[in-house]
Amino acid sequence: MGMRVTFLGGTGTVTGSKYLLDVSGPDGPRRVLVDCGLFQGLKKLRVRNREALGVDPSSIDAVILTHAHLDHSGWLPVLVRDGFTGSVHTTSGTHDLCGILLPDAAYLQEEHASYANTRGFSRHSPAEPLYTRADAAEALRHLEPHPFDTVVSLGAGLDLTFRRAGHIVGASSVLLEHAGHRLLFSGDLGRPDDPVMKPPADLPAVDWLVVESTYGDRKHSVADPAEVLADVVRRTAGRGGVVVIPSFAVGRAQSLMRLLAVLRRDGRIPPIPMFLNSPMATNATHVQRRHLADLRLTEAECAEACDSVEYVRTADDSRALNERRGPMVIISASGMATGGRILHHLKRFGPDGRNTILFVGYQAAGTRGESLLRGTRLLRIHGEMVPIGADVVRLDGLSAHADYDEIIDWMSTAPAAPRRVFVTHGAPQAAQALRVQIESRLGWRADVPELGDSVALR
Repeated sequence: MGMRVTFLGGTGTVTGSKYLLDVSGPDGPRRVLVDCGLFQGLKKLRVRNREALGVDPSSIDAVILTHAHLDHSGWLPVLVRDGFTGSVHTTSGTHDLCGILLPDAAYLQEEHASYANTRGFSRHSPAEPLYTRADAAEALRHLEPHPFDTVVSLGAGLDLTFRRAGHIVGASSVLLEHAGHRLLFSGDLGRPDDPVMKPPADLPAVDWLVVESTYGDRKHSVADPAEVLADVVRRTAGRGGVVVIPSFAVGRAQSLMRLLAVLRRDGRIPPIPMFLNSPMATNATHVQRRHLADLRLTEAECAEACDSVEYVRTADDSRALNERRGPMVIISASGMATGGRILHHLKRFGPDGRNTILFVGYQAAGTRGESLLRGTRLLRIHGEMVPIGADVVRLDGLSAHADYDEIIDWMSTAPAAPRRVFVTHGAPQAAQALRVQIESRLGWRADVPELGDSVALR
């Protein structure tokens, strides 16, 4: 009898989260994959998306998703295409958001491959998407939603409970219980004082904990993000420019809409046009309104945020937006400028010094966003080198991830110390920094696993 966890992703990086749990006992063996994420950022990470998982997908009995972001869910169509036939357990919010994110990811991959073939800038001939919209549709057929705080039997004596994690709609920590032992995967933890999302549920008593470390080596700025955002908008509008905001379509875009609505209502920014140019973000906004139980906002406050922007729905409307003059604000995906409509806006507005490119979230190594924040002023977009003359500004304080103090505070809510903590889903320096914090401040044993590590939980 026992459990074994194998780290197939989310180690040494903030992307590609995949944790394989093998359970044995008198009721038979059970194999469960917690999260099924895409690797993103550096090419050496992205190439892993086309490599075999390391175990036969058909041998996996079930998948559990902590939340819908693609670094936790985006490899699911590949898993299903390659032989997985079981259920994918989610919260209701994650179920609804995956219905937007996975088809959109497939569409973007198909479009990028088609564009690459047309323009001839791919090293592969022909360029092919990682998966198709048909693959994504088939993956969605496996999703099975559950409410928070309800025990779900997975067979072989293994029970699942989703616990609220904040972060985005539907985000959860995953509690697994077997033979009297408890293992919890934190998922991505939200912040205790997030203005939109409810805070994470307290950490219960567990034997083992797998905790994320995205911000394991940093604290969030104490500067008021509303004032920083207002200042950027006022300065850019004053010179007739455009504020271009690469934003994660799920979570961050909605937080920005809420903040911009309040700033405009209170007269802290001028009444300039504001656009949300992301079909996925538009759809995610509608999903958020259906899951008010996850939010701190009232229905009226949610409606105010949703009505603060003009929605750009079609590709023709997106192209027309590039022909408009400032001042205006454009929010568009993706948040790290790795793909999507934001690339066309960066090509159009990036060279002009009157404009501002405003980053509002984590930028993984190897992404265009990270490159710009490091000072790069020449971006490769669609096979072309684009000079960047616009101001590049980072807005801290809107992160949906807990920082190391907030993670430690969350861990401190546990009624007893776990036997062992595994620190994952962070850059190497962030994971190691959080490990040190856990050991020095809590006195708990903590380790940073490497890719492929397999640990017997005993």
